[in-house]
Amino acid sequence: MIFAFKIGFLEVRWIDILDILFVAILLYQLYKLLKGSVAVRVLIGFVLLYLIYLIVRAAEMNMLAGILGQFMGVGVLAAIIIFSQEIRKFLLLLGKTTFRQNDIFQSIMIWKKKEGKQIMNITPIIEAIKQLSSTNTGALLVISRNTELKFYADSGDLLDAFVSKRLLISIFNKHSPLHDGAAIIFNGKIIAARCILPVSERDLPAQFGMRHRAALGMSEATDTLILTISEETGQMSIARNGKLDDNLSVAEIRRRVNSYLLETKKVSPAKTIEDESEELEVAS
Repeated sequence: MIFAFKIGFLEVRWIDILDILFVAILLYQLYKLLKGSVAVRVLIGFVLLYLIYLIVRAAEMNMLAGILGQFMGVGVLAAIIIFSQEIRKFLLLLGKTTFRQNDIFQSIMIWKKKEGKQIMNITPIIEAIKQLSSTNTGALLVISRNTELKFYADSGDLLDAFVSKRLLISIFNKHSPLHDGAAIIFNGKIIAARCILPVSERDLPAQFGMRHRAALGMSEATDTLILTISEETGQMSIARNGKLDDNLSVAEIRRRVNSYLLETKKVSPAKTIEDESEELEVAS
């Protein structure tokens, strides 16, 4: 057997290095799929519970170790039930995208430092929702700052097009085949349209329809910001972290979208010239 090197008494083989590399790629692809969804929190809970079980067993706390051991015995079956949708989507992604040349290269080069992403220009989004609101055209936009939300994007029609005012207006036109559903925006691009979102089961006032329920449900399940325009009143709403704020001004929506996109950089969003001009336009 050919060994790569030794670490003390441990002999590392080339096949061990290859094994670790494949496991790292598999875990990275799984992380990309789950990132931004509530499934990540459940997965972290499983890992923490398993670590507690190991500590309790090492401390010879027999009663607690027995209880946790029984739970861990059915942990695999419970994980399959809880993550059934994610597992199905992960297997579909493996068959559809993982083995493309670009995806393989990106998976292998996971240690390569990514270039800093620029904050996307939200002016086309703001201009589009202003016109959609003025014509009482219903719309549902999901803005994500850290993931493409492939799980939800694959439920609609993939576009991968740069954000523009005209494109957003044409998507949500009442006669467009793409208007019934949500558009997902990430990194300056419209990833997909006509996407199906999870619906919240909470009680909402009568003036809120299915768009608002879908926006609230998406905000409960993912770390995203969802813009909603009512088809009946034209009022604009924002859903974030399971909270729905209704009847917002254009200036307030611009401020909140900027704040959401800047949160990952720990920077307090300053008021820009565009913000001030927007507020003057609304006030006039």
